[in-house]
Amino acid sequence: MAEGSRSDGLQGAKIGPPGGPLPDRWNSRGWAMTFQVWGWRREDASQVLAWVPDAEGGRGAAMPRRTPATKDPTAVERANLLNMAKLSIKGLIESALSFGRTLDSDYPPLQQFFVVMEHCLKHGLKVRKSFLSYNKTIWGPLELVEKLYPEAEEIGASVRDLPGLKTPLGRARAWLRLALMQKKMADYLRCLIIQRDLLSEFYEYHALMMEEEGAVIVGLLVGLNVIDANLCVKGEDLDSQVGVIDFSMYLKNEEDIGNKERNVQIAAILDQKNYVEELNRQLNSTVSSLHSRVDSLEKSNTKLIEELAIAKNNIIKLQEENHQLRSENKLILMKTQQHLEVTKVDVETELQTYKHSRQGLDEMYNEARRQLRDESQLRQDVENELAVQVSMKHEIELAMKLLEKDIHEKQDTLIGLRQQLEEVKAINIEMYQKLQGSEDGLKEKNEIIVRLEEKTNKITAAMRQLEQSDSDLLTQTRTIAMSLVKYASSDTQDQYKLVKDISF
Repeated sequence: MAEGSRSDGLQGAKIGPPGGPLPDRWNSRGWAMTFQVWGWRREDASQVLAWVPDAEGGRGAAMPRRTPATKDPTAVERANLLNMAKLSIKGLIESALSFGRTLDSDYPPLQQFFVVMEHCLKHGLKVRKSFLSYNKTIWGPLELVEKLYPEAEEIGASVRDLPGLKTPLGRARAWLRLALMQKKMADYLRCLIIQRDLLSEFYEYHALMMEEEGAVIVGLLVGLNVIDANLCVKGEDLDSQVGVIDFSMYLKNEEDIGNKERNVQIAAILDQKNYVEELNRQLNSTVSSLHSRVDSLEKSNTKLIEELAIAKNNIIKLQEENHQLRSENKLILMKTQQHLEVTKVDVETELQTYKHSRQGLDEMYNEARRQLRDESQLRQDVENELAVQVSMKHEIELAMKLLEKDIHEKQDTLIGLRQQLEEVKAINIEMYQKLQGSEDGLKEKNEIIVRLEEKTNKITAAMRQLEQSDSDLLTQTRTIAMSLVKYASSDTQDQYKLVKDISF
C-alpha cells in the first residue's frame, strides 16, 4: 500500500485544494470530469453578484462588478445561473468527498444545490393562465421526461403517488431528489434539452434550458454520479419550502482560503497519522495471526507424524497383501495357459469346419446374387411400368378435374336456367291471373252490353211506336187539314193561308 493512502480507497494526502487533480480512484473508474469542476477561481464567484437583487427588488448598489448597458440582460442571467450551478456542484462534490459520499436531506450544500437547480429550471419559463391566477411551475417539462426516457416512468409514478405533495412545485422538487438518488439526473435532463421543439411549449426562446448554458449544466451534473444520496422525500414538506440561495457558502475571502488550505494540510497529516496507526494495527494483527498460525502448524506437524507412523504400518500390511496377491496371480496365470491350449485346439477344429461351410456359403451367395440381379431387372421393369401408370393416372386426374369443372359450369348454367324457368313460371302465373281477371271483367261487360242491347231494343220499339203514332197523327192532321181546305173555299183569304200552313 502506497504512502498517504487510506483503507477506504481515497488518498487522503492527495486531496488538495480547489484546482488540484482528481483522486486516482475516480480516474480508475472512468469518472474523470472533463468539465473542469475543480478549476474554479475566485473571480468566477464574483460574477454571481451581478444578479443578486437588493431589498427593493433592483440589482443593488453594492455590486462589485456592474454589467455594461449594452449586454443582453437574459444572457447575463444565464451566465450568472451557469456560474452559480458550477459553484454549487463543485462545492457539493468537494464537501461530499471530505464529509463522506452518502449525504442526507439536511446537508446544507445539497439543499443549496436543489435551490440552484430550481432557479435554473425556472429561468425563461412561460406563464400559464389559470382560472384563479397565473401559474409558473417546472413540473410540466419534468413530467415530459417520461415520454422521452422510458426508464423515467417509475420516478414519475413514485412522485405522483406521494401523499404529502399538493402543488406542482412540490412534485418537481421531489422529482429532482429522486433523480439524484438514482444518479440519472444528467441523463434525464439531457434527453429533455435535446427536444427543443417540445421545450418551446414551456420555455421562452431565451431561456437557459433552450441555450448552450443548459447543455453545460447537464454536463456538469455527470460529476454528481460519484455521490450517494440517501434522501427521505416522503416525510419532507416540499410544497412550502422557500428557495433562497445562500451566497455565503461560495463567497470566501483570502483568509478563509488560507485557513482552508491549512485545514486541508492538517487533514492530510492526520490522514497520514491515521494511516500509520492503521498500518501498525494491521502489522500487529498480522504478527498475532502468524503466531497462531505457527502454533497450528506445530499441532498439525505432530498430527502428521502420527499419521506417517500409521501410514508406514499400513504400507507393511499392503506389502504382505501384495506378496499374497502375486502368488495367487501366478496360479491363475498357469490355469489360464492350460485353458488357452484347450481352447486353441477347439478353435482349430472349428476353423476347419468353417472352411468347409464357407464353400457351401459361396455357392449359395452366387445363386442369391444371380437371383438378386434378376429381381432388380424385374423391379426396374415394374418401376418403369409404374411410372407410366402414374403418368396416366395424372392425366386421368387432370381429365377428371376438367370434367368436374365442366360439370360444375353446366350445373351453374342449369341452376341459372332453373331460376329463369321459375321466373317464367311466376310471370305465366301472374299473366294467367291477369287473364282470369280480364275474362271476368269481359263477362261482366258482355252482360252489361246485353242489358244495354235489350234496353236499346226496347227504346227502338218505343221509338217505332212513337214514329207510328206520329205518322198516324200526321195522317190524321193531314186529313183534317184537307177537310178544312175543302170547307175553307168560301172563307176569307187569311183563313185559307192558316189552314194551308197547318196542313203542311
